Amino acid sequence: MPEPTPVDIRVSGLRKTFRVSEREAGLRASIRSLVRRSYRDVEAVAGVSFDIEAGDVVGFLGPNGAGKTTTLKMLSGLLHPTGGEISVLGHVPARREHAYLRRMTLVMGNRNQLQWDIPALDSFEMNRAIYRIPEADFRQIRDEIVELLEIGDLVRKPVRTLSLGERMKAEIAA
Repeated sequence: MPEPTPVDIRVSGLRKTFRVSEREAGLRASIRSLVRRSYRDVEAVAGVSFDIEAGDVVGFLGPNGAGKTTTLKMLSGLLHPTGGEISVLGHVPARREHAYLRRMTLVMGNRNQLQWDIPALDSFEMNRAIYRIPEADFRQIRDEIVELLEIGDLVRKPVRTLSLGERMKAEIAA
């Protein structure tokens, strides 16, 4: 019998429900909503389950409003699930353990790690200081990532001068 493959990410029955306020349009409805609000529950993620093994490359596709970003935020520990279980690299993301957070990166198209007016290298250095990464470790990892992504020339230019694709590569490196 073959040896089982280690699972780096395991998601089982994942759910996320948001409580949102509702009100009718108009001035009277606005005033009324100050005293008495009505709410409804919106299920953003409904019973998602999957396993991702070490080395897998995964695409996360779906229509707008399908819960893709919400799921990724739960995997990163930014949001707590309403139900279900998540294990990433042996950690429960919602606990936000220091050891887990040091290994986690989430790059989203509408969020920036890089400062617009300075070279990406300077932003990398700011992140190193913020996360208290030892300089020797930082340089080794930075150099490996810059080489892997082939962005050696780009990281010396102000971020605002980079194309979208170049910026996204630099964001991944950050």
